[in-house]
Amino acid sequence: MRISVFVPEYGVIEAVTPPFRSFHTANEFLTAFGKKPIFEVEYVGLNEYVPANNGEYTIKTDRLLKDVTETDLLIIPPTFGDTTKGIQANAEAIPYFKQLHQKGSSLASLCIGAFLLAETGLLNGKKCSTHWAHINEFKERYPQVEVEDGAIITEYENIYSSGGASSLWNLILYLIEKFSDRETAVMISKYFALDIGRDSQSQFAIFRGQRNHQDADIHKVQDYVEKHYEDKITIDTLTKLTNAGRRTFERRFKEATNNTPIEYIQRVRIEAAKIFFEASRKNVTEIMFDVGYTDTKAFRDIFKKITGLTPIEYRNKFARVANEG
Repeated sequence: MRISVFVPEYGVIEAVTPPFRSFHTANEFLTAFGKKPIFEVEYVGLNEYVPANNGEYTIKTDRLLKDVTETDLLIIPPTFGDTTKGIQANAEAIPYFKQLHQKGSSLASLCIGAFLLAETGLLNGKKCSTHWAHINEFKERYPQVEVEDGAIITEYENIYSSGGASSLWNLILYLIEKFSDRETAVMISKYFALDIGRDSQSQFAIFRGQRNHQDADIHKVQDYVEKHYEDKITIDTLTKLTNAGRRTFERRFKEATNNTPIEYIQRVRIEAAKIFFEASRKNVTEIMFDVGYTDTKAFRDIFKKITGLTPIEYRNKFARVANEG
């Protein structure tokens, strides 16, 4: 099985090398298990030598992309820095991606490599993952693609994508298991000290407040929520800040932030709770009250829905002071 790792112009070296190394290592484990190595792994690119990390590194490709007439799996890593510049620098590659897919090749994007994949139009009407910090930008640029907010891996027919940063390893493990076997994937996860099977990046997301809009009234509401999240906040109170009717306010808020007002309040409160869990010795009940909740079950359910972990699980995993004293 041929695995072609596309080396994007000004790609991210930390995302380009993992799939190449992992599939090579999978061959070594298959051999150790008395099986035949099944992967032929190569670097492909627009040029023979491709700069990475803004020129800090240079990667030599095995073949030019234009010479790749067929491959079983083409992996598309992310570009470094500004996504628009990354797309422009690799625009020549987009038609080749489409041609390979039309010939039966599977495509897999890693992290914000999803932007290059989406440029093909192959994701239109399909689901996709990308880095949580770029979801709003992705939605604006590719409105016909359904972004799986918080998903580590998405698969639609023979198109795959991964979420942010280290999530690319989860997709690599998934693909190794899919195309070889579970035993090899488990060995790879142990060899690289990876957490196999994780299916959500929500626990790593930092809520940024979705302020990439021009609605001054909604900015005012966001300021209010972020300053008074521990208080009882009603929709009527927020509506009065805009001098609009309730239905109009709720529509404008959703259009501006991609959240309903209630969802926004919940996310602000949970973000505050995450910070408390990471940096304080307060127990779950104390933090629950500090961020505006009075119902333990409601707090737990909302926290888990947003982060993928219960409050106790989150504290045990991320608290900087959990093991002190």
